[in-house]
Amino acid sequence: MNFVGKAFDELDLETSFGQTLTITEAHISQACGLFGDFNPLHSDEEFAKQTRFGRRILHGPMTSAYMTASIGMFFYATAVAYLEHNCRFVAPVFAGDTLTVHWHIAELTPKPKHHGGIAVLKGTCRNQRGEEVAQADGKILLLERAAVASA
Repeated sequence: MNFVGKAFDELDLETSFGQTLTITEAHISQACGLFGDFNPLHSDEEFAKQTRFGRRILHGPMTSAYMTASIGMFFYATAVAYLEHNCRFVAPVFAGDTLTVHWHIAELTPKPKHHGGIAVLKGTCRNQRGEEVAQADGKILLLERAAVASA
């Protein structure tokens, strides 16, 4: 891939980014195997019909992973390390839901010794009805543009 993402010195508190994805039955089934979590809320349609959700739900960690995917792409080749991630799940996600992730920069801390700085991120994930399904916070150590060119 020839794309290079945003560098630390290209960010400000107005910077935001995100992406959209429609969740399928395959996402739910693949998450069972990926995480080794075959809880019937995720793996058994008949069981799930009898629960408060009425059908199978996506694993929370899969929603969290989807949220971080947009971070990985936005900071492609400029990230040194994703330092911290905290995600709160506030509503279920079902097959057929279209999720939209929105991140914004909440704080920027220069780290000259590291030729960049730490960006503090705040994110939300909403379904196609505008309902919030997850909230997340993260911290990422990024390079400045000049350091990316020499890396």
